[in-house]
Amino acid sequence: MLKGGCLCGKIRYEITGEAIGTTACHCVDCRRASGAPFVGWMSVARDALRFVAGATRTYASSAGVERGFCPDCGTPLTYCSAAFADEIDVATGTLDAPGDAPPEEHTWTSQQLAWVRLADGLPRYPRSRS
Repeated sequence: MLKGGCLCGKIRYEITGEAIGTTACHCVDCRRASGAPFVGWMSVARDALRFVAGATRTYASSAGVERGFCPDCGTPLTYCSAAFADEIDVATGTLDAPGDAPPEEHTWTSQQLAWVRLADGLPRYPRSRS
């Protein structure tokens, strides 16, 4: 089981089961939503994620996409796409042990910042892998 939460600690979650996949996303939307040059995500089955304290607030960041965040501290926590209705992505940086969910790939590298240099040897996809 993996556990995590937001910066202020009001939201806590648990993830059971295996990850469907992990990625480092370089898209403009993820950058703007997080304020980071790219964001690590872990995809899991929706029923594998359980909030044990607090509740996220959500907003539609683009057509068919909903992002969840802590309404108190603003920590970005989740990403849901209508195209993958049975899955939810959890920001790996919010895990208590983010090293337990390293990225398997880089996605949306067509929007990668020019000053980001990737030297980890992971596969790179100009858009999403799917």
